Order: sequence, then structure tokens, then C-alpha cells
Amino acid sequence: ATGKGVAKALRSLGAEVAEVDVKGPDFELPHGIDLAFIALHGTFGEDGQVQRILEHRGVAYTGDGVAESELAFDKIRSKEAFRQHGVATPYWQIVTIGQRPTIPIPFVIKAPRQGSTVGVHIIKNEREIDAAILDAGKYDRELLIEKFVPGRELTIGILGEQALPILEIIPKGGFYDFTNKYPFLNPSAGGGAEHVCPAKIPEDRTRAIQDLALRAHRSLGLQVYSRVDIMLPEEGEPAVLEVN
Repeated sequence: ATGKGVAKALRSLGAEVAEVDVKGPDFELPHGIDLAFIALHGTFGEDGQVQRILEHRGVAYTGDGVAESELAFDKIRSKEAFRQHGVATPYWQIVTIGQRPTIPIPFVIKAPRQGSTVGVHIIKNEREIDAAILDAGKYDRELLIEKFVPGRELTIGILGEQALPILEIIPKGGFYDFTNKYPFLNPSAGGGAEHVCPAKIPEDRTRAIQDLALRAHRSLGLQVYSRVDIMLPEEGEPAVLEVN
């Protein structure tokens, strides 16, 4: 769906576009391609793998390079970079399969190298922990445990050195999980979300949040574009969850 949207936008600007459905590392590109516009979500798309293949083939591509993409995709390494650069982010710890988190409930269990909230669980009582760790552990032996921050879900696009208007995401139910992100994949689940842009936030606070998003983007060495996810509590300061 993202690829179709990007292709339509590029054609409207006069570009000649060939759509390639990437199913694995042996994807074929039409002859004479000038630029690969990457429109892939999650593993093998955001994580540096397809970038490495394109570099090996000598094909220019959009977005940041291999090392930067790998770093931004890894939620644990990103957190370490945020801390190193003084970027506000919720308190966190790392556990391996078999260990118990020591952060007080509520907290969030995250598989660190997945996209689209795959392997993400919000824990609100003790009974949910084992099943959530078991599920997240399907993707990685090392898991990120993050303090749960209730509040408004914001996302800010970064284009070079410019922070774009703040987008607020209001899920129909629960949090912005796979079902709410992609309701067209499972219409019967009743997912979806309202997107408000620009978010209804006072101007001075808007600037502070955009500045925080820019600092998160820079802390990972990114230069091209990204989208920064931020939680805004009812009371308290905004905190960066991750950079996409």
C-alpha cells in the first residue's frame, strides 16, 4: 500500500516509475533504474539489509545508509544513543529470555528489531508477563522493557534539518498496534485510528516537541529523513519512543 501511494505521488510529479514487489534478497530491478525509492516497512526494508544489497549492486536509493538504518531500527541501540545525547526517553532495561523484568507494572515489552509494533505488549498485570515474553521472544533473545508512559501518541516527520508538523494518532481502541495501523488487512477486527495534523498543541510546546524530535534524529546520525514517535503525558515532559 505504501509503495502504491509513493508511486502515484512520483508519477504525479512527472517521474517514470517501475513498481517492484520485494519478497527477498533476490529481487529483480528493471534495466536502467536511476534511483530506488524504498517504501518497505520493518525487517528487510528499514533495517539496512535492502540498503546493503542496493549498494552492492551500485543502485542509488532514498533514505539513510546501511549503518544508520541498522542503528535506528534497533530499539536497544537507539535507546543507548538517546541516553548518550541527552534525548528524553522513558526509563528502560534489557532482559534475556528467562529473566523477569524489575520495572514496576505497567511496562511495555518490545522485541527490539521489529517494525509495525510486532512483538510489542503493554503489561498491566503480573499474569500477562510470561505470555508476552514468550511471544516477543519469538523474534529476539534480548528484549527491551520500557516504562509505560500514558498520554498522547505523537509522530513527527523529519526531512533533512526540518521538523514537519506534529501528527497526533488517536487509536480507535487500545494502543496503535498492528490492527490499528493496518485496518485494511483485517477489516473485521474493527481497527483504525484518527490522525490529527497539525496536532492541537500550543505553539511553544509544539516547537519544543519538534526540537526534541530533531535531536533524536540527529542522535542516531540520520541526515535524510525519519519519523520520530513521541509520547506526551498529560502532566510531564514529552519522551521519545523510537525513530523510524
